[in-house]
Amino acid sequence: MPALLRWVYPCFNLKGMTRSARIGKLPVVLSLFETLLFGTGVAWADKSVEPLAVDIKEYALPTPNALPHDPALGPDNSLWFTEQRANKIGRLDPTTGRIREFPLRTPDSGPHGLVVDKQGNVWFTANSRGYIGKLNPESGEVTEYPLKDERAKDPHTPIFDAKGTLWFTVQEGNLIGRLDSKSGEVRLKEVPTPKARPYGIVVGKDGAPYFCEFGTNKLGRVDPVTLEIREYALLSGARPRRIALALDGTLFYSDYARGMLGHFFPQDGRVEEWASPGGPTSKPYGIAVTPDGQVWYSESGVSPNTLVRFNPLTQRFAEASIPSGGGVVRNMASTSQGRLYLACSGVNGVAIATPRQERG
Repeated sequence: MPALLRWVYPCFNLKGMTRSARIGKLPVVLSLFETLLFGTGVAWADKSVEPLAVDIKEYALPTPNALPHDPALGPDNSLWFTEQRANKIGRLDPTTGRIREFPLRTPDSGPHGLVVDKQGNVWFTANSRGYIGKLNPESGEVTEYPLKDERAKDPHTPIFDAKGTLWFTVQEGNLIGRLDSKSGEVRLKEVPTPKARPYGIVVGKDGAPYFCEFGTNKLGRVDPVTLEIREYALLSGARPRRIALALDGTLFYSDYARGMLGHFFPQDGRVEEWASPGGPTSKPYGIAVTPDGQVWYSESGVSPNTLVRFNPLTQRFAEASIPSGGGVVRNMASTSQGRLYLACSGVNGVAIATPRQERG
């Protein structure tokens, strides 16, 4: 089967889909019909993609081959990041460009995801040692919260809700976790779909965590009180990896497998999507929404990696190449000023992307 038809076929397969999912698939189907009937170019090649006016400043890490995995925003606008291979947590001062590294006391912890609380403590997932860590940046002391469940060997991505509760995904363990940051109590809940691989996570406007099921075509919602999980089917073949909250309470996600940007409506389960500028093999990955409502993400399947901006109002894309190549931007964070913090894993660096319209 030709490459185009291999990608097109799942978009016409409506078997077993909900009515809202069928409706959400219509823009893709219509776009493909336009391509096949009128010869306007492949459906994912948006000729209206604009150049992205952004300055990307990159910073090399002091430790070689550290594998910076995820970035996070500190309350003082510092850029925090995990160094998965180096067994360290790093901090960049955006004003001076100075980087400080904090070694972890447990060898080979594999720090993966991280988030910073209002007091400036850095909470991280020890992906290789099955614990949640809290780093005090003043003293360098690390407190460890073991998960005490043999399934929970690989905690993945953490996020705080408005009440200060830490939620996290456990990818291979197929679990969602909740940690009381005051008592240290941990609760775990298994995802209903086997091998769902819970990945990116965000707290929705309703106060509930929503997460990507990277092993299947679903998103999940966790009831913050009962921990019951509700799953929402996406389009056939979708593999959501990272997820971000839009200003209106809807959710955008990166569909890594199909080269799509997805848009999910929690109120009714509706889905819509757009083909990413780099095509079906562009592998959209890290994603964030800036305070002006713009959706930003990186295409990790193109070389060099791109930084893409999507305007939900005009439904237009703009893109720029990451100067170093990026080496896979696995996650990103937005600041209140609209800047983007990136961890560029394969080139051993972190980056700050500043839209040029901020100047002046």
